[in-house]
Amino acid sequence: MVKYKRILLKLSGESLMGGKAYGIDEGRLNEYALQIKEIAGMNVQTGIVIGGGNIFRGLSGAAKGFDRVKGDQMGMLATVINSLALSSALTAQGVKTKVLTAIRMEPIGEFYNKWRAIELLEEGYVVIMSAGTGNPFFTTDTGSSLRGIEIEADVMLKGTRVDGIYTADPEKDPEAVRFTDITYDEIYARGLKIMDLTATTLCKENNLPIIVFDMDANGNLKKVVSGEQIGTLVHN
Repeated sequence: MVKYKRILLKLSGESLMGGKAYGIDEGRLNEYALQIKEIAGMNVQTGIVIGGGNIFRGLSGAAKGFDRVKGDQMGMLATVINSLALSSALTAQGVKTKVLTAIRMEPIGEFYNKWRAIELLEEGYVVIMSAGTGNPFFTTDTGSSLRGIEIEADVMLKGTRVDGIYTADPEKDPEAVRFTDITYDEIYARGLKIMDLTATTLCKENNLPIIVFDMDANGNLKKVVSGEQIGTLVHN
């Protein structure tokens, strides 16, 4: 039994680095592919958005003198590289997958539109939606919120290296307490930064719940879609 029929899984680019300082850790990539294969085998319709911070981040590039628009475009291309890598790992596991891009770049990926994405999900494909929103000044968090709303996902699953949302950074404050669930309004009031404000507001206004959980613990993705209470649920 699964709790969620259709999900949007958001993965950070940094998480793909695993133990490396840059780029893609093949071991971590294959671990993620196995977890995704597991839920695909449970007939969970799975859309995925991956960041590009392991390769290039537009905002940090702008701080070093890059033109912001060109920097963000480089970041979009980084997400395409990560998406192709995950697609390749899934294909090697026997999972049907399709990469869609928010910027035209056939034959690397098919140009994204909502109805094509939903059609592929209903046909059993894992759909990886890359290149963010296709526009500068928007993060992949905003891209994942937008795609989750467009494909009419039941929930956004934000896979991180932390097991939920805390009152403070648990890596810096040993007394930080984890929330099992929290409302969007409380996130605003406490100034918690689980995603950028645009992404959070999109989810709030369109009533898309988010679960923040530790993706690096094998089996956690299956637990989340099965309805086990791990991580933190964000809701209205």
